[in-house]
Amino acid sequence: MFYWLFFEKLFHYYSPFRVFQYSTFRTGMASLTAMVLSVLLGPWLIARLREFQIGQHIREEGPKSHQKKAGTPTMGGLLICVAIIVPTLLWSNLREPAVWVALAGLISFGAIGFLDDYAKLRRKRNLGLTARWKIALEIVASLLVGVLLLAMNARGVYSTSMNVPFFKNFRPDLLISAWLHNPLTYPLAFVGFFGFLMLVLVGASNSVNLTDGLDGLAIGLMVIAAGAMTALSYLSGHADFARYLELSRTPGASELTIFCGAMTGSALGFLWFNAHPAEIFMGDVGSLALGGGMGVVAVLLKQEILLLFIGGVFVIEALSVILQVGSFKLRGKRIFKMAPLHHHFEQIGWQESKVIARFWIVGLIMALFALTTLKLR
Repeated sequence: MFYWLFFEKLFHYYSPFRVFQYSTFRTGMASLTAMVLSVLLGPWLIARLREFQIGQHIREEGPKSHQKKAGTPTMGGLLICVAIIVPTLLWSNLREPAVWVALAGLISFGAIGFLDDYAKLRRKRNLGLTARWKIALEIVASLLVGVLLLAMNARGVYSTSMNVPFFKNFRPDLLISAWLHNPLTYPLAFVGFFGFLMLVLVGASNSVNLTDGLDGLAIGLMVIAAGAMTALSYLSGHADFARYLELSRTPGASELTIFCGAMTGSALGFLWFNAHPAEIFMGDVGSLALGGGMGVVAVLLKQEILLLFIGGVFVIEALSVILQVGSFKLRGKRIFKMAPLHHHFEQIGWQESKVIARFWIVGLIMALFALTTLKLR
């Protein structure tokens, strides 16, 4: 909105408004706006959640030390979503469809998280939507994003091919164009595209959700991941940098920088209240929204594989759960003392604050490694 008002409409009357054309300025302002919104609205939301007795229910099989956290206000992800959506609408160029697709991903996955949190509150237990319903809704949200991406592809502003780190000329197309011209094979042409998209979005959202088990752990890692995605979207949207690094230049990528900057600022603001000992938890409405939003940005930038490194700790946490469940079902034995992985380290004697700090360090190292690979082709 500000881009349209100050640059497109008022710049010709007052030349200093030219600053609104620069994505770097608008990204910084979006981050600051998101952080200020989070910090200012945080105390009000915490008070309202306590007033309506919207508190966290701790799962019985979790660490005993976490039982004291029962009753802590939850669903703070509502604050995170507002602090991302408002700055994005204020500071980005809303003519770019990539912005709306990113917002659609954030809101749709956040809505699923809201339903899950609401179900937990109604049942007064840490049991929300069933796994089957949750995955089904996430698949529907992924299909919605996929349809929007295909609409962008039809307009020539999105490519269905994907980048592969370390390989310069290997860019497989997820959409089998040769099958589009035959009515019998037409539906099959989209299977690879939608299948890969669901893997990325459902995987990203649930990875963040599984990591959200300690005070400030997931949101601190999100500050790192969103910061890396901000840098990546800026490089992808800058003609000279994209050409030098041989990145796939995505139309509207520079506007995704504003969205990612808002994610970073919102996460920083929420960390102010979520740091140990937490005054509020984000709940599934926050973790699914953040994971879904981050996944959509990676898809738009054609950096889905690089997301594995940028969100490396999220991936490790998800893998620890998959390995634990698979091992127990197949062998009747557990690999870790408790999953996700952060609980394992608690069980072997690490203090919660130490687990959080060390996971942040690992997350930062992996995000930096991801950015350093951009020129290694």
